[in-house]
Amino acid sequence: MGSSIHTQRDAPAHGAVTVTPADSNLSYDIRGFYVGATGDVRVTTINGNDVTFVAVPAGQIMPISCQRIWSTGTTATSIVGLY
Repeated sequence: MGSSIHTQRDAPAHGAVTVTPADSNLSYDIRGFYVGATGDVRVTTINGNDVTFVAVPAGQIMPISCQRIWSTGTTATSIVGLY
């Protein structure tokens, strides 16, 4: 894994990793994420935008490239990052 996304953005993910929300950047950028248990997810996009997705349902895949999934403001659990 590198520090950024190396494949075309419209290509499917080629790997996955468990994400523990934290108020610091992930070790590498992710292409999107899966939410295993319903809740809010606060992220910082790779463009630096801070946004909260409210009431993301369990089983949802969010196709948004992120550099951070915040602990503060995130209530969803069982999050899996896609890269």
